[in-house]
Amino acid sequence: MLNYLWAGMILAGIIFGAFNGRIEEITTAALDSSREAVTLCITMIGVMAFWMGIMEIASRAGIIGMASKKLRPVIRFLFPNLPEGHKAEEHIAVNFIANFLGLGWAATPAGLKAMEELEKLKDIRRKEKVSKMARKKGIASNEMCTFLIINISSLQLIPVNVIAYRSQYGSANPAGIVGAGILATAVSTGAAVIFCKMMEKKRGI
Repeated sequence: MLNYLWAGMILAGIIFGAFNGRIEEITTAALDSSREAVTLCITMIGVMAFWMGIMEIASRAGIIGMASKKLRPVIRFLFPNLPEGHKAEEHIAVNFIANFLGLGWAATPAGLKAMEELEKLKDIRRKEKVSKMARKKGIASNEMCTFLIINISSLQLIPVNVIAYRSQYGSANPAGIVGAGILATAVSTGAAVIFCKMMEKKRGI
């Protein structure tokens, strides 16, 4: 759907520019934007390589493991029906830590692995018919919905990606967004948790 939306917007812009005699300006803008996109990608690759390297060092040093254990009470609260010690726990914890540090790209692999493990758990429950939601094939489980919502709301302490973008485009104070980012993501995460708990109570899970 998004592909059609973007294609339609680009096509509409080209047609509008052609009718207004600005096709040359559109061509120039397209070339400039392409060059700028490549520059931005190189900048973001450097930033993400650095932080993902830090995450890997922290993982091998056992810091991520310790942080994951500290997050277990939070994970138990958010996912009360997730079996204790399940494989998804570690991936969920790593995803939360990466998002907390504003490393959305670094959080993605852990998020995908967590969803895979939650999908396996749902399939087991569906076969055993241990819950009403798990009995229906093709429907996300409560844990999967909760994880997705919390992941989207994404509480962030250091919005690294946004800081990198602001720095790339010449902001006088790239880190000036930190305070507002913490407030906004805290509110969104709080709303996400409240919503998930309300839905759990409504479904009787």
